[in-house]
Amino acid sequence: MEPKRIVVLISGSGSNLQAILDQTRDGSINGNIEAVISNRPDVFGLTRAEQAGIDARLLDHKAFTDRESFDAALIELIDSYTPDLVILAGFMRILTPELVRHYHGRLFNIHPSLLPKYKGLHTHRRALEAGDAEHGCTVHFVTEELDGGPLVVQAKTDILATDDEQSLQQRVHQLEHQIYPLAVQWFCANRLGLDDTGVQLDNERLDASGYQYTTR
Repeated sequence: MEPKRIVVLISGSGSNLQAILDQTRDGSINGNIEAVISNRPDVFGLTRAEQAGIDARLLDHKAFTDRESFDAALIELIDSYTPDLVILAGFMRILTPELVRHYHGRLFNIHPSLLPKYKGLHTHRRALEAGDAEHGCTVHFVTEELDGGPLVVQAKTDILATDDEQSLQQRVHQLEHQIYPLAVQWFCANRLGLDDTGVQLDNERLDASGYQYTTR
């Protein structure tokens, strides 16, 4: 089976990019990252790409007059790499419906909460303020609803009495680096897909909460 072609979009350091890159290199993921695109200059994620010999591309959103023109240019740049999968890895932009529809069924995001809880920003703080017993992260297909697409996989961690925002964030990051490569691995092995009935894994429909990952 031919390796899948992957494009990764970033806005920052690219730690999830690195986790996925490591597994493409060791053969766990049957795919190749063809390009890393950032909307911000001078971020470490672009350096990671350059060091790995991957095309590192800057498309600065500040050079565009509006969201629509930026996303049109972004689609053109992404499509120049003919990707099978587009991965949002800390890409801090709200996408236009046109872009989301263009990549329907092949656009992933990871969100630092147990969706549908805490869509948007400051998820760790909100979980602590609510007195939740657990927190975590979710990989989902991207749709026009912000952080509202069909869920692929979730991982949970207990919230400790000693936790603050930073300590909780660090544990969630560790979980992200486990489940994001896993979802990509499934997709690249043709085990995972999205159809009219929802998310399918190994030809079985996943529950609305996605696959529940447990750490080993």
